[in-house]
Amino acid sequence: MLIAGNWKMYKGSAETAEFCLGLREQELDGVDVVVCPPFVSLAVAVQLLAGTEIAVAAQNVHWDSEGAYTGEISAPMLRELGVYGAIVGHSERRQHFGETDETAAKRAHAALEAGLFVIACVGETEAERERGETEDVLRRQLSVLEADDNLVVAYEPVWAIGTGETATPDSAQEAHAFVKTLLDVEVLYGGSVKPDNAAELLSQPDVDGALVGGASLDLDSFTEICRAAIRS
Repeated sequence: MLIAGNWKMYKGSAETAEFCLGLREQELDGVDVVVCPPFVSLAVAVQLLAGTEIAVAAQNVHWDSEGAYTGEISAPMLRELGVYGAIVGHSERRQHFGETDETAAKRAHAALEAGLFVIACVGETEAERERGETEDVLRRQLSVLEADDNLVVAYEPVWAIGTGETATPDSAQEAHAFVKTLLDVEVLYGGSVKPDNAAELLSQPDVDGALVGGASLDLDSFTEICRAAIRS
């Protein structure tokens, strides 16, 4: 069971240090834990979580190892910092920054080639869901990815991200089972995961963990979700 906290554009180095020092003190045996801070906070997270089983991942990664790509970060740069993995294809990258299935796949491939662990995000919008296109969207988004021992998929229905809405456990299970018919990987659920719904979601047979957004910013909330995973 894997629980990853995506901090998005929150927590500079000082807040990251405070969080990581607190996280070190938690008893979280029995669950794989990953924190995904902003780029500027990766180094302090790596430093303070060294010697623990808690991994640090970036929120994005470029497909070239170097080049004239202002504002981007490469996989070798992340490896040099001691970063364990990266998220690719998050819906916010698709919505706000022009990410496509193809560019997300290029990022995933480059990161895997460099030895990073990858969380590749997929999921339908509310309009696509209402048109009954969920499986078509997932099939398209997954068609550009290949199974890899270091790849996991995060199913994040876009309509549930940051909205307070959450897929029902049954609908999450259905989507996860469908993803696994297309790609032989573990599948995390993301989309308004909170302490009060984590246990029910994580108890579904094809839900292998969670990619947690807002609830990962608070130490108590995040550790409660991790403990729910241990009990699942």
